[in-house]
Amino acid sequence: MKFIYKKQAGISMIELMIAMLIGLVLMLAMVSLFTQNRASFKQNERIARMQEDARFALNEMARDLAMTSFFGEIIDTGLAAQDTSLALATDCGPAGTPGWIYEMSSYLAQVDNATGVTASTQFSCVSGAEVVVGSDLVGIKRTAGSTTLPLTNNTVYLKSNGIVGLLLKHPEDSPPAAPVPAPFDHWEYTPTIYYVRNFFQVAGDQIPTLCRKLLDTSGAIPTVRDDCLAPGIEDMQIEFGLDTDANGSADQYVNSPTAAQLSQVMSVKVYLLARSIEADQHYINDKTFQISNKPAFKPNDNFYRRVYSTTVMLRNIKNFRNLGV
Repeated sequence: MKFIYKKQAGISMIELMIAMLIGLVLMLAMVSLFTQNRASFKQNERIARMQEDARFALNEMARDLAMTSFFGEIIDTGLAAQDTSLALATDCGPAGTPGWIYEMSSYLAQVDNATGVTASTQFSCVSGAEVVVGSDLVGIKRTAGSTTLPLTNNTVYLKSNGIVGLLLKHPEDSPPAAPVPAPFDHWEYTPTIYYVRNFFQVAGDQIPTLCRKLLDTSGAIPTVRDDCLAPGIEDMQIEFGLDTDANGSADQYVNSPTAAQLSQVMSVKVYLLARSIEADQHYINDKTFQISNKPAFKPNDNFYRRVYSTTVMLRNIKNFRNLGV
């Protein structure tokens, strides 16, 4: 039998180039899909982190504001004295008002659209060089919502029987300056001042951050320290709802209430302008933001932004007013 062998032909140059072109197109498509998915993931991550930080900050502020002027069930703060051992290494009140942190008759303070000067004038422990210009500041005085046991040394408490009280550092003077008749409880004293700082961890890092001043009782003499809550909070605006006709609800909102109007505040609206921590070079933010009485702001940069807000009822002030206090 005779076998006939046919010579096998290879692929031509044209066929090879077409195959390479198809492979290149497929590879470019895969790279493009990967790049788009990665960009989408980074975008979602930036926005999710921004939302999480803003919501956490709003929750913390709402909790403090809702407890404004709660002083261990005492209705008349004029019946709350200070122990003679009570000292403060760093106060945080306006000039000429020593001991403002411990003074409980003024339970709410604010600065509207602050400058460095107005911020540090109202709250001496806040550095004017660190404040984001144009943002608001708010100071809140209150005690914790529940009694405390066991007591911690150097911590400041309001010792109260519901009628009279003594603000003291544990352990108190022996004998105390103003004895509180039994039965009594101890409520931790927690004044707070919220403001927007122009950096997060290191001065000049250009990450605006919502911070608060807290009473620091870690040392022998209490002082005031920073506690930063949420990086990326670029602005805070606050409106105060006034009850002008004593019907128990807010009739109008103002941005800078007078000292007399503070006793009429029934609710507070808080607006936070949050910004992503990292810029996205593929995104241009050309939106215009108008918050409260702040001038319109059009960033034209590469950061994502959202406005978050909440309204908080100041139930303690409302209850005091209903009681005629």
